[in-house]
Amino acid sequence: MNKQALETIAQAMVADGKGILAADESTGTIKKRFDSINVDSTEDNRRDYREMLFRTDDAMREYISGVILFDETLRQKAADGTPLVQVIADTGALPGIKVDAGAKPMAGHDGEMVTEGLDGLRDRLNEYHALGAKFAKWRAVINIADGLPSAACLTANTHALARYAALCQEAEIVPIVEPEVIMDGNHTVERCYEVTTAALGELYEQLGQQGVHLEGTVLKPNMVVSGTDNSVQAGIEQVAEMTLDCFHKCVPQAVPGIVFLSGGQSDLDATRHLDAMNKIGGLPWKLSFSYGRALQAAPLKAWGGKTENTAAAQAAFAHRAKMNGLAARGAWSVDME
Repeated sequence: MNKQALETIAQAMVADGKGILAADESTGTIKKRFDSINVDSTEDNRRDYREMLFRTDDAMREYISGVILFDETLRQKAADGTPLVQVIADTGALPGIKVDAGAKPMAGHDGEMVTEGLDGLRDRLNEYHALGAKFAKWRAVINIADGLPSAACLTANTHALARYAALCQEAEIVPIVEPEVIMDGNHTVERCYEVTTAALGELYEQLGQQGVHLEGTVLKPNMVVSGTDNSVQAGIEQVAEMTLDCFHKCVPQAVPGIVFLSGGQSDLDATRHLDAMNKIGGLPWKLSFSYGRALQAAPLKAWGGKTENTAAAQAAFAHRAKMNGLAARGAWSVDME
């Protein structure tokens, strides 16, 4: 393991005022997004859409530290023949790759999921490294319901995250570890706090057992929020305070940075929450974003599959990237919107 190389990449991923663009939607997920704007999900359309984002030059240079890609995109060339990995690298951002094979129903545990993808992962990581990937991502899905999550679900998912992380570091790739406690449900914000604390506690226990070098990792967690169906929704300040309280308890100071998932929050809430946490300050780790929908919903709608809308779509992406870049410094305010 080249600890120095891993640490250098991890620090670049959480550079001041920059965050990560999650553009790693699977073929099925991107089809749903394209269906919403009545665009066919062909290989060329997927390429054109993502290339448009990656060529939003100012936003990429100033506010985006890295881009998480799907396998197809990592191998694709831009319309002019330039590999998309090169288009990203030319902006100073780092190319990354989603390597898990998705969350599948967990045997013997109704309502729970376990992420697959460890088989053959060492060889895939070596190939991805050769293709230019500097970091990777693996997502675990943790549902809250009556009696859920079970201890078995937390152990299985965090153990897989730790084995994935160790394999990444062996291949000189920085692992983003993503234990996502899902927002869906009618649970309280206190219950989300409880489950997130348990998940992160188990995660760092497993990472320690597998000998993962924490300074060469990045955490991608959920925020501590109320379940989407709960009639009482925690306010911005409460979410910020409870999330930070949870992290101070659970996340070792050796971790260089935390990049949040947006997890179905509105564009504005994802920005507001991040800003509120950075305004509290006094944090041992960088706190930034790794947003998919919260960065892409606006440009996707503006684009609508039409080349003539490229400038408007790039402007929409640049605006959301800038707003979240400011939030990552605690320098955002609603009148900037």
